[in-house]
Amino acid sequence: MITINFTPFPNLETERLSLRRIVKEDVNEIFELRSNKQTMKYIPRPLAKTKEDALGHITMIDEKIENNEGINWAITLKNSPKLIGIIGHYRIKPEHFRAEIGYILNPEFHGKGIITEAIDEVVKYGFEVMKLHSIEAIIDPENFASAKVLQKNGFVKEAHLKENEYYEGRFLDTVIYSILNNG
Repeated sequence: MITINFTPFPNLETERLSLRRIVKEDVNEIFELRSNKQTMKYIPRPLAKTKEDALGHITMIDEKIENNEGINWAITLKNSPKLIGIIGHYRIKPEHFRAEIGYILNPEFHGKGIITEAIDEVVKYGFEVMKLHSIEAIIDPENFASAKVLQKNGFVKEAHLKENEYYEGRFLDTVIYSILNNG
């Protein structure tokens, strides 16, 4: 079993991006992301309706970091502190050396390779620092853009699960992509 410790918080950097801790001052950007039907289209979670919902989300992220149960980073461009997206390791299973990666990006920044760059860094952190053996991403089968990004980052399709999630009165399929640490 691996031991995970996110204290002190690990800030990450790529060529164009700074991945930093999400703070309460990010509430407007978080609200913008999580209340937007377009960005939430493939994420089966309720839309944020108020700033309080967004603050609640930040609190939940903080609690997971403090309990070493999950970690999320604010995606920012190096020249600006403004949060443009979120990426992180969710549902960490230390006993299986496995975690699930997830991400969301402001549509204004789609198609610029930002998520590809962020995934690359977060996967590297997962393998080198967290000592994970595998990382999975669970996506909606209709989310072709996400599938393409995952494949570009070396993930392979592992499974297509039929109607395995129930959300808002209907059953949804999910697709699992994964990458192994062969380092």
